[in-house]
Amino acid sequence: MLNILSRPPMYDQQAVQPMRDELIAVGFTELLSPSDVENAITNNQDKTVLVMINSVCGCAAGSARPGISLALQNDIIPDKLYTVFAGQERDAVDKVREYIKGFPPSSPSIGLFKNGELLYFMRRLDIEGFTAEHIANNLKQVFNELCSAKGPSITPEQFAQVMHAKACGSKIPLFKQN
Repeated sequence: MLNILSRPPMYDQQAVQPMRDELIAVGFTELLSPSDVENAITNNQDKTVLVMINSVCGCAAGSARPGISLALQNDIIPDKLYTVFAGQERDAVDKVREYIKGFPPSSPSIGLFKNGELLYFMRRLDIEGFTAEHIANNLKQVFNELCSAKGPSITPEQFAQVMHAKACGSKIPLFKQN
């Protein structure tokens, strides 16, 4: 969904929609504004909150989104699942990054929070060049250690139907404002 009240997106909305849909299909809710981000991260009443900074890059398509989707088939998962999209809702992404102290901006990336505090952060450096299975295994270990909600996020039958968007950002048309 396009948030036209902030800085314009970098990419054509229709072109990135499949990349958004991939995470929504496994239980994520999009955060479209800085206030959405603040409410999600700070008003979670002792619950674990997973936030993925989604991206158009190839490592998001080949590793991060498939890996996080697979990890959410685990028996233990975070309580809440949220996503922002780098280059699209730029103000919301900037707000998430304010909560990720001690790390340079990174997308794709995955943060696990509790009561507004960052518990775990997976940087692009930890994603790029690794398989989806490797990403999933790392996240499952984190979930097992720090989370308590019952998984999976969707049934195995639903998971089998998830379509992973395989597109590189260099092939996605830029947003053209009229």
